[in-house]
Amino acid sequence: MMDSTEKLTSTERRNFLKLASTGGFTVAAVAGSAGLLWSDSASAQTAAEEKERESAAEHIMTLATAYVIGASRSYPIMQLDLKENIQNMTNGKVYVRLAPGGQLGAGGTLAQAVQGGTIQCAQHSLSNFAPFASVVDLINLPYFCGSNQRFTNLTSSQTWKEEVDPKIANSGFKALFYIVIDPRVVAVRQGGNAIITPSDMAGVKFRVPGSAMLQQYYRLVGANPTPVAWGETPSAIRQGVADALDPAVGALHVFGFGEILSHVTFTQAVPDSQVYSVNLEWFNSLPSDVKEGIEFAGEVTQAQNLSKVPSARSFAMAQLTANGVQFYSLSDDQLAEWKAAGGYQRSEWDQFKKDLAGDLDTFARLEEAADTMGRYYVHDA
Repeated sequence: MMDSTEKLTSTERRNFLKLASTGGFTVAAVAGSAGLLWSDSASAQTAAEEKERESAAEHIMTLATAYVIGASRSYPIMQLDLKENIQNMTNGKVYVRLAPGGQLGAGGTLAQAVQGGTIQCAQHSLSNFAPFASVVDLINLPYFCGSNQRFTNLTSSQTWKEEVDPKIANSGFKALFYIVIDPRVVAVRQGGNAIITPSDMAGVKFRVPGSAMLQQYYRLVGANPTPVAWGETPSAIRQGVADALDPAVGALHVFGFGEILSHVTFTQAVPDSQVYSVNLEWFNSLPSDVKEGIEFAGEVTQAQNLSKVPSARSFAMAQLTANGVQFYSLSDDQLAEWKAAGGYQRSEWDQFKKDLAGDLDTFARLEEAADTMGRYYVHDA
């Protein structure tokens, strides 16, 4: 005989599968996120409401992400919020179909799908956006906008809108809004020592993606950059092929690194940032009131994202701490050591600035924008 917990789980599973098969994954996801799968009647009502919304809509917008529904608890990607906001702020003229959890791919695959018009909107990192609009790779210059506040100042500034948005548009995209997750960290595998200063990086095999800038940065601060594909990174850390890696704390939790790490240090060098991009041709084809509604939904969801950052970080840290991971925040003097060793003020970065911004004068304007407090406040670790 099943106990009450087993019955509840069985009912939730049955209703999820039923809704997914009859109403589509979006309906099942909405019901699950609202905690309604335990009730047959509540699930049916949600399905009816979603069907009614979709039938009444004039435009269908597929929104794809790499993250499962519920990930915002520790990684504030806000996909359900964005869906709801777009639908409400277009007065129901747009219905958003969710494709979460990598159903349609992740990273560069999603960016390419948006560019080609296969889907209307997707979440992906700015690093994965860079091959399509290289200028956004400026965010990977160490200590240029590594802190949450500097990143938000920069991407919300008029200078960014004037210098960066047109180049993004030339590649067929509209950046709906930029998502703050948290800066990348230095996370050490179990058995390794805490890394507090650049001198502690000597001999460390540091996992890096294919980014030339990140590889140069970790070389400057004394590590041995070790390129490893993301899908192979957990096994590389377990086996000692790599000693450390640098996603944000939320990503470390979401992707299950807690059991194989020992120490995490907040170095604040580079943001682990995301963007929601929209196919520009599709967006421009919409009536003006619908475009305004989508843009306002982006603004509102951005504000929700910024308010969510500290609670998401705290949840991820609590989960990692339960696995024995220790955290370290740097003093001003320690942070200054990292900036001196690898920061964007060094001459080694001048060519990157010229190549990405166009010239050093334009870069100086973007630097001023990062330094200037904008309309949004966001908490930093």
